[in-house]
Amino acid sequence: MYNKNEVPQFLREFLDYFSTIKGRSQNTVKSYFYDLKSFLRFLKIKQGLVPDSIVFEDIDVADFDEDIIKTTALYDILEFLHYLAGERSNSKKARARRAVAIRQFFKYLTNNKQWFEVSPAQNLEMPKDKPPLPKALTLEQAISLLSSCDYDNNDWKSVRDYCVMTFFLNCGMRLSELVGLNIHDLKKEKRVDTAVESEDIYYIRVLGKGSKERIIYLNPACVYAHDKYIKMREELCEQKESLRFEKAMFLSNRCSRISGRRIEQIIADKLKVCGLDGLGFSVHKLRHTAATLMYRNGVDIRVLKEVLGHESLGTTQIYTHVANEQMREAVNNNPLSSVGSNK
Repeated sequence: MYNKNEVPQFLREFLDYFSTIKGRSQNTVKSYFYDLKSFLRFLKIKQGLVPDSIVFEDIDVADFDEDIIKTTALYDILEFLHYLAGERSNSKKARARRAVAIRQFFKYLTNNKQWFEVSPAQNLEMPKDKPPLPKALTLEQAISLLSSCDYDNNDWKSVRDYCVMTFFLNCGMRLSELVGLNIHDLKKEKRVDTAVESEDIYYIRVLGKGSKERIIYLNPACVYAHDKYIKMREELCEQKESLRFEKAMFLSNRCSRISGRRIEQIIADKLKVCGLDGLGFSVHKLRHTAATLMYRNGVDIRVLKEVLGHESLGTTQIYTHVANEQMREAVNNNPLSSVGSNK
């Protein structure tokens, strides 16, 4: 996750606390590691503990004196954020992320280690930047992307790719959630509120941010893609004895759990096949696409929040802005939009 020999004991304790007690993801802990190491490097510069000739990235903080942290005040943190903006050319978004890491760090030192009566970062304001509207594929582009998988052939990898794409575009899963799926996470039960006795309800358990589990119900497209892939996966297991105990749902070409990076490469390749490369689309944009299409098709914003696994309704409400923006663009794209406008 990170090299523990590169940071002092008090920072290792904080990172371990956030990983084990708070249950934060490895990516979050790794980001905090880099952000807080930068903060300690800055404090060393401010204290005159490093020569002017040394490169910022080469400053060693493993021997950092905890007494310097104990005397840190809010203005030291503000100076660091100013340094990031000026000397490091960090964007508002990058500075905001580092500010969050610092605030959590000093909250831990205050509440867990009692180094402060009041956290010096308690009144730290976050650098704010207006978030861009999430970019999403149109319905036509999403269908084209699904068609690029050529799922009717007998290649298990193509069938896998189609299933991956279908889950992203229908369920709005995060990349980490899809990679972490196991074959036994999908469940089915009899539907009791329908006249069709044989109809089943399919759902899948996913592990979201902060190790929070939620259920996503699968529509017929997902069930079809899943069943076709699982059938070929079972045939593959019969051929490879080593796969008997592999629990990962989605396998790599080497028949182990597929990595997030490999999924990103697959999506990039499919985007290129259907002429959608270079337009800013990515794996995460498939999640945005699913959310946007669901909202535009009448899904209540509160239900959408649960489907996406958002902590706050405010996060989900961005899709209302997306829909409004798209409706405005639709009207502006009417060929009659400029008729009479010059009168």
